[in-house]
Amino acid sequence: MGSISIKTAEDIEGMRIAGKLAAEVLDFIAPHVVAGISTGELDKLCHDYMVDVQQCIPAPLNYCPPGYTPYPKSICTSINDVVCHGIPGDKVLKNGDAVNLDITVIKNGYHGDTSRMFYVGEPSILAKRLGDITYDCMWLGISKIRPGAHLGDIGHVIQQHAEAAGFSVVREFCGHGIGKVFHEEPQVLHYGRPGTLAELRAGMIFTVEPMINAGRREIREMGDGWTIKTRDRSLSAQWEHTVLVTETGFEVLTISPEMPAPPSFIKEHHAGSIAALA
Repeated sequence: MGSISIKTAEDIEGMRIAGKLAAEVLDFIAPHVVAGISTGELDKLCHDYMVDVQQCIPAPLNYCPPGYTPYPKSICTSINDVVCHGIPGDKVLKNGDAVNLDITVIKNGYHGDTSRMFYVGEPSILAKRLGDITYDCMWLGISKIRPGAHLGDIGHVIQQHAEAAGFSVVREFCGHGIGKVFHEEPQVLHYGRPGTLAELRAGMIFTVEPMINAGRREIREMGDGWTIKTRDRSLSAQWEHTVLVTETGFEVLTISPEMPAPPSFIKEHHAGSIAALA
């Protein structure tokens, strides 16, 4: 594994701004996630908001890691059994759909990366439970972040919570370091053993973004080279925040006025870390 960068005070301030902007895109688009709108229309609304209102660059647009074709859109729209990287297009949202919108903006060279689950109309009991468990998984993982902890601590608590609920953790995709580069070290696995993998140090910034399946953990890649679905066609859910390791714990960087409130277990034990969320 390559070295994990420690961000400077200037980097951290840049990441706070980028993270806030990414989260505000999700606030902006939330009222538009309704039956009858296409994922392509959601993409255009987000793209125009990022470019025209925020003066940001949509990081996914034309993003092209080795071995991939360039990603053709500005956001990812992953519906129902799509695990991640769903490409916006002609698909129209219908009542009962569960959809993850994944937003990454670039502002002044810094990347802000966050995603949320949305429900169109009334979700099924299973979809809502999966979304709720996945949300708690993300926050449980975040709650382990402090200097001296290990990446394995994050993965372990996420895996425990998901599997106790009868769900499974996707292994092939994980959180990642982020800064002036979209994806950098470390990889943040959402499964594992406590006390293993890299030790956390103040100044590290990375995402926690568990992908949890209602059925088995196996996935399949679709013909477009990007869209990932559950192999057994079960529902999948994901939530994502970008997080800074501070001297005393963590700071969530992807915050916005209308973001869903952290769970009560976070509010009780990490009030200082989320003072900005109050």
